[in-house]
Amino acid sequence: MTIRKFSADPFTVDDLIGFGSMTPQIAEFLKIAVKYRANILISGGTGSGKTTLLNVVSSFIPDNERIVTIEDAAELKLNQDHVVSLESKPANIEGEGAIPIRELVRNSLRMRPDRIVVGECRGAEALDMLQAMNTGHDGSLTTLHANTPRDALNRLETLVLMAGMELPSMAIRDQIVGAIDFIVQTARIPDGSRKVTYVSEITGDRGENMGTQDIYLLKELGFGEDGKLNCYTTATGVVPEFYENLKRRRIPIDDKLFAPTEPPEGVE
Repeated sequence: MTIRKFSADPFTVDDLIGFGSMTPQIAEFLKIAVKYRANILISGGTGSGKTTLLNVVSSFIPDNERIVTIEDAAELKLNQDHVVSLESKPANIEGEGAIPIRELVRNSLRMRPDRIVVGECRGAEALDMLQAMNTGHDGSLTTLHANTPRDALNRLETLVLMAGMELPSMAIRDQIVGAIDFIVQTARIPDGSRKVTYVSEITGDRGENMGTQDIYLLKELGFGEDGKLNCYTTATGVVPEFYENLKRRRIPIDDKLFAPTEPPEGVE
C-alpha cells in the first residue's frame, strides 16, 4: 500500500524560490505568462515536483476567473473564488461506471471555464486538451511525464495517437505548435533537490517540425566535495516571441528578465 500525503498548507512561490527550485526571474516570467493567458505544459519525471509547481503556477490565475481542474486524484489546492474540481472515477467491480479524464475534459468545455487545469495528460485526453487550447481556452495548464522539453513534445504526439483518430503527424504537430506556448521542465537532480531545469518556448512553423528555444536553463558545473551538485539557473538571452507580442500591445515588460546571470559566489 502506498500513502501519498500532502501538506495542509501547500508550497507557495516564495517557498520554491527559498528552496532554490526556481529563481525570482523565472517566477516573475511565469506570473506574467499566466496573467496574459499563455498555455503552459509542465514536464518532468516521477517525483520531480510537477504537481507542486502546477499548484504554484495555478495560483497566478486572477481571482475573477472561473477555473476547472481535472485530476485522477484531487491534489491541487487553489485559493481562487471560482474553482470547480473534477475527479476521474475508476470502473466498479463489474467493470462499469468508469469516468475517464478524457470525458471530464470534454464536459468541462460546457462549464464556461476561463481556465482549464488538467492534473496530468497520460492518455487520449491529450487530444481534447490541445483542441480546447486551440479553440479559445487560452491560459490552460497541464503536466506530462518526460525527461526533456524535446521528449515532452514527442510524448505528447504519441498520446494524441492513443485517441485512435488516425491523424497524420503533420496535423498533430500543427495542433501542438498552435496550442502550447511554453514548456517548464522540472527534475530531481542527483543531490535529491528538485529544480526547474528548463523554461522553453515552442517554435517551428505550424505543420512542420516542432522545436524549442530555451529561455532559462540550469547549468551544471560538477559535484563539490560535499557531494552536492554545483549548478545555477540563468537566462539564455533569448526573448520569447510571446513577450514580443505583449510589447507590441504596449504592455510594459522588463527586458532584464532575459539577461544572462553569472554563477553565484562559491560556484565555479
